[in-house]
Amino acid sequence: MLTQIEIDHDRIAKAIGYLKQHYAQQPSLDEVAAYVGMSAFHFQRMFTQWAGISPKRFVQYLSVEHAKNILSQKQATLFDAAIGTGLSGTGRLHDLFVKIEGMTPGDYKNGGQDLHINYSFQHTPFGTVLVAATAKGVCYVAFADEDEEIGLGLLKQRFPNASYHHQADELQQRALSIFTRNKTEVKDIKLHLKGTPFQLKVWDALLKIATGDLTTYAALARSIDHPKACRAVGSAVGDNPVAYLIPCHRVIRSTGESGQYHWGAHRKSAMIGWEAARVLNNDADVSVELLTGDEQDH
Repeated sequence: MLTQIEIDHDRIAKAIGYLKQHYAQQPSLDEVAAYVGMSAFHFQRMFTQWAGISPKRFVQYLSVEHAKNILSQKQATLFDAAIGTGLSGTGRLHDLFVKIEGMTPGDYKNGGQDLHINYSFQHTPFGTVLVAATAKGVCYVAFADEDEEIGLGLLKQRFPNASYHHQADELQQRALSIFTRNKTEVKDIKLHLKGTPFQLKVWDALLKIATGDLTTYAALARSIDHPKACRAVGSAVGDNPVAYLIPCHRVIRSTGESGQYHWGAHRKSAMIGWEAARVLNNDADVSVELLTGDEQDH
């Protein structure tokens, strides 16, 4: 006999399959709930607990991904993308893109054509990083000590048509001063990121983990009121585009093992040890501000 957890899991899996197949028809909450034999109220609550997002937001993500595939075709128009995604017009497509992607569909199709990014390669206690910033804040930090060209290529994949300038600026230097100065000398750091609302919520929660403290994926999921969304939380942690400043290295396994890290498990262990030493020296945190919503608009 199936347990209640297994029954609930099967219902959510069935609902996700239905949404993936019918998202172009923009199915209603009542319609999907009826398909899995539940009331709309209980289905909404269960789906959100298991998937980490609401059914409506899940459909929005599917719609945006489909629209992105259409827009990647050279001859496709915004109207083509809107109609092909099951939306009523380009206005709804615009609103959906800004909400989910932090940019307009035109910006996406143009590959960030109007975005100006300064970047530089800098040394840190944990290796060389590629750090990049828009006029609003730091948008990317990644370790690139093995091959700078590959590192730059990964940055450009995010916005292939943006204009890039190889120069250090004040926003970059302010961010990297976190490695070399004590807390009284570091100015507040601003991040300008593109991500889904769920990713931004996880990244914001990561910013609340104090230097020297550690947490688990399960505890992080509970902190954002999605206790059953550990996998989704893990994916958002892994998608962190700003190494160290958003401290995904402070998330460990529930067993106490440090676990994997996008830029290497040994580097993660070194960061944890280095921060523990800073705490012993009474050198604590600085403020890192994450720009979200309308502030993200490129």
